[in-house]
Order: sequence, then structure tokens, then C-alpha cells
Amino acid sequence: MMYPFLTLDDETEIVHSDMLSDNTVKVYIEKPDEKKGFLHASCYIPGYRWEDIDGFTEKDIERFQEIIQYEIATKH
Repeated sequence: MMYPFLTLDDETEIVHSDMLSDNTVKVYIEKPDEKKGFLHASCYIPGYRWEDIDGFTEKDIERFQEIIQYEIATKH
């Protein structure tokens, strides 16, 4: 099951899973796109291992990682 985490001003949705069996949490990001339908990427934390990136640039991923790191740091 995925749970809402953040919605950014540009309609990017960030959701997360429960703790997985390998002690990671999946963070899934998607954004509506007129041409592709949705852009998406998955990040596994801790460790910030990115997978299944489709349509986002390296700069986008860096920004998303900063957002995730900031939100985690401010929640604890």
C-alpha cells in the first residue's frame, strides 16, 4: 500500500510504502505529462537508490532527493 507524502505545486505527487522486508521504504514520484501520460521514478530509502526513472532529468531527481531528505530530517 502507498501513502500520500507530498504534492508539489507542479502537480508532482510523492507517495511512500510501509517498511519493506529489506528494511527500506519505497518512495514513488509521478507527474502528469501531456505527451507521456505520467513521468515517474522510484527511490528506496535509506540509501536513496533510484530506479525505474522515466521522463525525469538528473536535475529533477536531485531536486526530489533534496525534498525527500529535507522532509525526513524535519520529521524526526
